[in-house]
Amino acid sequence: MENLNLTSLKDQIVLAITQYGGKVLLAIVVFIIGRFIIGKITKALSHKMSSSQIDKDVQPFLLSLISVGLNIMLLLSCAGILGIQTTSFVAILGAAGLAVGLALQGSLSNFAGGVLVLIFKPYRVGDLITAQGFTGTVEAIQIFNTVLVTPDNKTVILPNGPLSTSPITNISGKGIIRVDMIFGAGNQNSYDAIQKSVEAAVAKCPYALQDRKHDILLTKLTPNGLEFDVRVWTNAATYWETYYAIHELIKRQFDADKIAGPLNNIIVSNT
Repeated sequence: MENLNLTSLKDQIVLAITQYGGKVLLAIVVFIIGRFIIGKITKALSHKMSSSQIDKDVQPFLLSLISVGLNIMLLLSCAGILGIQTTSFVAILGAAGLAVGLALQGSLSNFAGGVLVLIFKPYRVGDLITAQGFTGTVEAIQIFNTVLVTPDNKTVILPNGPLSTSPITNISGKGIIRVDMIFGAGNQNSYDAIQKSVEAAVAKCPYALQDRKHDILLTKLTPNGLEFDVRVWTNAATYWETYYAIHELIKRQFDADKIAGPLNNIIVSNT
């Protein structure tokens, strides 16, 4: 009886190998060759994108998308070789994708936001922006998040979903930016003396663009003194350097020119 069972088992194994062995071997060969070809394609595309005009922020996303798509097609092909009904397989994937999508609605929203940011480019890596109550330089634009570095070197990670649907101030998008400040001086000083002193301070600033017209405007007369709007043009990358340099230079210039401050308090603020 045992010999009969062993013979029957051997016959079944031989039959299975005969029926499915070739298909399994072919599927394995197709998978290995397919993976090799996909690797070559993605490498060639990466090289082509690097030498083309495609934005560097978009390249990783496009390569990942192409690689995932090709691998899915390869798996479906291997399943077809094995005799698996690909229509049922696709239906199962679709149902699983729907379930995962419902569970990860927030992440999908951030993914869609990342795609919109990469396509429409409201900001780029290196831009100084204000968004969601934070101001910082864009360090990376990822699929789900945007990474900012604040002026005090803190890392802020913002989800792309809200960024794609809410206001964003791109401070450095134009490359050149105006630094707006307010300074005050006492009434005992003449208007011409104050203006001349401020002009001298701005001229000494190494970050101020000397080929642009800087504004020094009297904006308010108070019992304590005069208030001036000082608007200095600089490169976006040196916004904060300009801001602090102008404050220091005006203080030093006021001391050198004997410009007295307001009677009760010194008015120095940022608009």
